[in-house]
Amino acid sequence: MKGFNAAYLGVPPWDIGRPQAEILKLQQSGALKGSVLDCGCGTGENALYLAAQGHEVWGIDASPRAIRKAQAKARQRGVSVRFLTADALRLQTLKRTFDVIIDCGLFHVFSDEDRVRYVAALSAVAKAGSAYFLLCFSDLQPGDAGPRRVTRAEIRDAFHSGWNVRDIRPAPLETNLGAEPVKAWLGEVLRT
Repeated sequence: MKGFNAAYLGVPPWDIGRPQAEILKLQQSGALKGSVLDCGCGTGENALYLAAQGHEVWGIDASPRAIRKAQAKARQRGVSVRFLTADALRLQTLKRTFDVIIDCGLFHVFSDEDRVRYVAALSAVAKAGSAYFLLCFSDLQPGDAGPRRVTRAEIRDAFHSGWNVRDIRPAPLETNLGAEPVKAWLGEVLRT
C-alpha cells in the first residue's frame, strides 16, 4: 500500500473534494441507515458527509497520509468521524459491527486472492442484514488506464456465500481527471 500513501503527497485522481454522487443518492433515498463503515475512505469526503447527516461513521484507509487529511477535515468542519489507519483485509481488528459498509474504489484494487480475504473481513464487521454498497471500475470502462476492471459475475462470485447480491447496476465513479466519470458498477449486497 506504499503507492497509495505516496499518492496522497498530492491529490490522487479519486480524491474529488466532495462525496461521490452515488453516495448522495443512496443517502437521499434512505438506503443508508444506522452506523456506517467507509472502507478505503481516503481523505474522508463520503464519511464526513454521512456523519453530517447524522450517522455514526468510521472511516478506514491503509494510507496514514489520507487518514491525517481526513482527520484535519473533520476538525475544520466540526464533524465527528472516527478515522483510523487500518488494513481492510483485517477488519476484525475493529472489534465491532456496522449497519452499512460503503466502498468507493477499494474492491477493484484487490487481487483475486485478496478479494476472498476482503469479503471474509467484511463478514466480520457486518451483522445479519447489514448492507454493503460498492462502487468499482466496470468492465464497460474502455481502455486499460487505472485499476483492473470488474465484471458483474466477479462481484457475484465474491459474495456467493453468506451474502445476498440484491443489485449490480451501472453507475458513474467520479474522478478529478475531467468531466467524464468512469464507468462503474454500484453493487448492493446484504449480509445473510
